Amino acid sequence: MAAMAPGGSGSGGGGVNPFLSDSDEDDDEVAATEERRAGLRLGSGGGLDPGSADSLSPQDPVALGSSARPGLPGEASAAAVALGGCGETPARLSIDAIAAQLLRDQYLLTALELHTELLESGRELPRLRDYFSNPGNFERQSGTPPGMGAPGIPGAAGVGGAGGREPSTTSGGGQLNRAGSISTLDSLDFARYSDDGNRETDERVAVLEFELRKAKETIQALRANLTKAAEHEVPLQERKNYKSSPEIQEPIKPLEKRALNFLVNEFLLKNNYKLTSITFSDENDDQDFELWDDVGLNIPKPPDLLQLYRDFGNHQVAGKDLVDVASGVEEDELEALTPVLGSLPPSLETPQTVENSLLVQKLEDKISLLNSEKWSLMEQIRRLESEMDFLKNEHFTIPVVCDSVQPSLDHKDSEDSGQNPVINSSDKQKDQDIHLSKSDEVDSTIPKENFPNSVPRREKEEMPSSSPSRKNIVHFDKPNRKLSPAFHQALLSFCRMSADSRLGSEVSRIADSEKSVMLMLGRCLPHIVPNVLLAKREELIPLILCTACLHPEPKERDQLLHILFNLIKRPDDEQRQMILTGCVAFARHVGPTRVEAELLPQCWEQINHKYPERRLLVAESCGALAPYLPKEIRSSLVLSMLQQMLMEDKADLVREAVIKSLGIIMGYIDDPDKYQQGFELLLSALGDPSERVVSATHQVFLPAYAAWTTELGNLQSHLIPTLLNKIEKLLREGEHGLDEHKLHMYLSALQSLIPSLFALVLQNAPFSSKAKLHGEVPQIEVTRFPRPMSPLQDVSTIIGSREQLAVLLQLYDYQLEHEGTTGWETLLWVVNQLLPQLIEIVGKINVTSTACVHEFSRFFWRLCRTFGKIFTNTKVKPQFQEILRLSEENIDSSAGNGVLTKATVPIYATGVLTCYIQEEDRKLLVGFLEDVMTLLSLSHAPLDSLKASFVELGANPAYHELLLTVLWYGVVHTSALVRCTAARMFELLVKGVNETLVAQRVVPALITLSSDPEISVRIATIPAFGTIMETVIQRELLERVKMQLASFLEDPQYQDQYSLHTEIIKTFGRVGPNAEPRFRDEFVIPHLHKLALVNNLQIVDSKRLDIATHLFEAYSALSCCFISEDLMVNHFLPGLRCLRTDMEHLSPEHELNVNCCKLSK
Repeated sequence: MAAMAPGGSGSGGGGVNPFLSDSDEDDDEVAATEERRAGLRLGSGGGLDPGSADSLSPQDPVALGSSARPGLPGEASAAAVALGGCGETPARLSIDAIAAQLLRDQYLLTALELHTELLESGRELPRLRDYFSNPGNFERQSGTPPGMGAPGIPGAAGVGGAGGREPSTTSGGGQLNRAGSISTLDSLDFARYSDDGNRETDERVAVLEFELRKAKETIQALRANLTKAAEHEVPLQERKNYKSSPEIQEPIKPLEKRALNFLVNEFLLKNNYKLTSITFSDENDDQDFELWDDVGLNIPKPPDLLQLYRDFGNHQVAGKDLVDVASGVEEDELEALTPVLGSLPPSLETPQTVENSLLVQKLEDKISLLNSEKWSLMEQIRRLESEMDFLKNEHFTIPVVCDSVQPSLDHKDSEDSGQNPVINSSDKQKDQDIHLSKSDEVDSTIPKENFPNSVPRREKEEMPSSSPSRKNIVHFDKPNRKLSPAFHQALLSFCRMSADSRLGSEVSRIADSEKSVMLMLGRCLPHIVPNVLLAKREELIPLILCTACLHPEPKERDQLLHILFNLIKRPDDEQRQMILTGCVAFARHVGPTRVEAELLPQCWEQINHKYPERRLLVAESCGALAPYLPKEIRSSLVLSMLQQMLMEDKADLVREAVIKSLGIIMGYIDDPDKYQQGFELLLSALGDPSERVVSATHQVFLPAYAAWTTELGNLQSHLIPTLLNKIEKLLREGEHGLDEHKLHMYLSALQSLIPSLFALVLQNAPFSSKAKLHGEVPQIEVTRFPRPMSPLQDVSTIIGSREQLAVLLQLYDYQLEHEGTTGWETLLWVVNQLLPQLIEIVGKINVTSTACVHEFSRFFWRLCRTFGKIFTNTKVKPQFQEILRLSEENIDSSAGNGVLTKATVPIYATGVLTCYIQEEDRKLLVGFLEDVMTLLSLSHAPLDSLKASFVELGANPAYHELLLTVLWYGVVHTSALVRCTAARMFELLVKGVNETLVAQRVVPALITLSSDPEISVRIATIPAFGTIMETVIQRELLERVKMQLASFLEDPQYQDQYSLHTEIIKTFGRVGPNAEPRFRDEFVIPHLHKLALVNNLQIVDSKRLDIATHLFEAYSALSCCFISEDLMVNHFLPGLRCLRTDMEHLSPEHELNVNCCKLSK
């Protein structure tokens, strides 16, 4: 009992103060509850701590202590505490403490009365509510007083604790199965009672008597059930038959049936099989499926069916190899039973049941001894077999000494050691002779060359002598004791060892051969893998692969490979590399048949996996395993798998891996019928929207396919011509809109085929048979070939080696320079068919398409660099020059002018003439550009081809000096048309040239042209000056340009120059938003205002409208810039007013736009 609190109002007093109100009682209850939670505890031995009266919380059911308490000592202690000491005011007990005491002392009717009163007053006590709603609290031994042990049997327990869950037992009887009472306090109808608590005592007593009667009936029914179950108990001999013959099913017991029914119904409800559950309940109407206690008395509820199923594998005992062993019972052991039976008490000797139980116990002990002896013999046999396997495998003859470890033999040896000490040693010698004879038999089957003498001395010395497999059978010292084997076995049983579980069975059996190790790993790995961290699971790959490789069972191998491919949920790049490395090692070891049968199905299963990393593993596996698969599978199943993934997979990384694997497949495929399928896959890969996939196609797939095409003889007959025809078709259909993406796709494919084409030319050359590696091999220049996109596009890789390529190149150049191309079919095809068709295609390209010009320029550059300088000078340049016909005789020729305006000019200039940069090559390029500029200018032809050449060459700073040289040629040319063209070309060149060249070469040339006698030449310099203002930041340079433009605007001779004004306004509108702010504010906007004022005075309406239109475009561009308030008021808005005046008279539809421009500012 708890001590009284200071002040006389402790929570554990022994009396009740009638003057306290209900609210005070509530407060005291709260205080008592908090005090109990703060640290009150149960005393040792199951009873209450003497210092705590309220040691049980209201939520915990009350249980009696495990020891008997005669005389109800709780009353004395409660009274003592209630007094609170001598002369002190008695402390008040809380209601919860009173309820606990009543339940503890089994005053159940009083507790029920208290519970009813509290319930009606709205102050329900959780302790009482939980107690009376639990049917298990009303089940107890018949004839046992509350709180007392059974007569004659000390220590009998009372009502079970924890809600009746603790079993109520007596020392003399068995445990009673528990079932729920028919009704509990929850079934009472309290609605008939009035709220004021007035009710008749007899009614209450009648209800309680009814409950008591029902409880007694339940007990009687349970007794009847127990009697019936005992009558149907299976005899002992029949149970042994069931155990010895597992195939004979033991009949189900009623209790087992009810328990299984409950679990099955619970499983149905949890998995939403509600209709099935209802039908099942109807068929078992004698059972209450809502209450487990209905199954039986004190039956613990097992886990649900799912948990039982999952735990089933953990309790399986692995099958053991059994041998027939003969055993017998010694007479002295049978005689030993007599004193045991004779020592029993007389009161227990006579009943037949006692004799049977003792006999059963003795026989079970004997069985245990025999089992231990059997396992010892089996272990010894296993050791002998492993030793024989070792001798067969290692071809060594090692004397084996057998250790007699049978418990029965040890027992006999210990008993006879005093009489015949030679027996033990002779038995051991006999065993040793047996083993030696077996070893001799094994050795007789070993060839002579495998004898130990045939092993080199060095290898003998290096062999570790402490290898576990080469040790003799281990000897264990026998204690010089005379203990019985049963005592030894019982003594060793206290060692905490378990071989009953799956893991215990594996641990207790140490593998003693390669086969047993593989079997053990096959069994254990599926249980190990799920418990390893994901980040470290790749450490298991060697174990899984070795086991899968060497395991004898196909089903286990399949399971292990399935584990390998599902080892990591989303394997990263490094983890995938480890798995692939393992797969390749597996394939090398097992051969193509098992790779097809075991590895490929794992890939096929994961081809549509939801994680891209897993599909990526499949795609990479197909390529990695390609060399180790049967050729029929490579060209059928694997090719189909990769084709499906290429067409259907949405992940770029997966398709990229598919392309690389397809390239590997193309390197191993040898079925010509698959050529067309490969070409279709190539086109699909080239047209893929992902840059990664296209890049992988050029790096891997296309070179590998080209190599196969070369072997089939289709490179020049099908692959290249087909791509050229597709380009021509694209150009014919794209007169109104060319699909530049497809053009790039086909042309880039042709460009990637150039190394394969050149290798074919070398390999089929007349001198190919003379190419022998002897003597000093010439070195290949580093810049001889363009840098390849991948090693597969390296010509030396295609040929075989760099040395072989060097010899072939030397012979190639000599052949071209001295002997020509007679009889060289592959090169003649390039010269007579490929080049003319390419030049014809070039002439159909739109010269204004910068992308197309660039693509073809790069193609011809790679073609010329790959085939060499001699080929370019003797075969490529002459064909272009024949078409272009650059001579002044063709100035008036429409055919000549037409060719010069096409893309042939920039492609020849940038793709052919720039391949080599020696002085003569540069002079040839300069001369060609000068001739084109002159011819186009004199024939008044469009300058688009010349501009395209300047744009393409101007992108490379190495050609800036060369282009300036060409333009200077135009600046000093005698023809004004040529000078005018040169002035316009400066506009294209300024953007890419550094400021030093602009200051030293460009501006002086432009100033020279700005003072040209021809006004058209001067006007042509204005766009170039504007571009300088847009791109240059040097102050001095800007001032020079500003002064030159100011001279154009302020010089009286230019006041009426309509063309000059138009060009200046257009230039201001183009460069104004990007020009330096100070230049824009101080020069551009004020001069636009002046030009707008002048335009108001223009007499010719057409000129006035044209200038007004250009002014409107310039003001629209400048309206997006920041303009200061002064500049806005003084120049910008007045200029817009002038512009509106022009628009009102000439173009009313533009007036609104001008007004909007004004409002926005």
